[in-house]
Amino acid sequence: MGHVVLFHSVYGLRPAVLTAADRLRAAGHQVAVPDLYGQPPVDTVEEGFALLDRIGQRAVLDRARAALDPLPPDTVLAGFSMGAGVAGAMLAERPDTAGLLLLHGTGGSPAAVRPGLRVQMHLADPDAYDPPEEVDQWQRAMTAAGADLMVHRYPGAGHLFTDPTVPDHDPTAADLTWERALAFLPQN
Repeated sequence: MGHVVLFHSVYGLRPAVLTAADRLRAAGHQVAVPDLYGQPPVDTVEEGFALLDRIGQRAVLDRARAALDPLPPDTVLAGFSMGAGVAGAMLAERPDTAGLLLLHGTGGSPAAVRPGLRVQMHLADPDAYDPPEEVDQWQRAMTAAGADLMVHRYPGAGHLFTDPTVPDHDPTAADLTWERALAFLPQN
């Protein structure tokens, strides 16, 4: 089984992220779940964006780097929403990653993609934070860069549909996401 780092959403390190990590651990993976804020999680997306503004994107990325330092180069980069963006940002610094698992958001610059990089994205359809035309453009660019890209869209689901503590939760879409994500992760 592989190593995975799982970055949280703008809400902070919430129980849903810890539960997801436990799910991956139960499948045999070693999972790191860094707290990118160093503050308690918040209850609303507005509070999350305000907290991110106070902490700053630079500090968030520095904490992500620090969390990755002790992990093997082939650690899978994964994240929820904002955390998907963080995972994607770390891709340029982690060229040997075994994959990029994006939950509820796009991530990764095509310039950082090596041919054959495994990328799996799970996204509500439509998603309030990722307009379809932007997702389609990102998808074309990632594929042109050589990514082995799998995009899974979930019609009717809300943005953070895997989080049972928010109104967006969609249990059917969440179960399918985890089934697909576990199949995507390295098995050795």
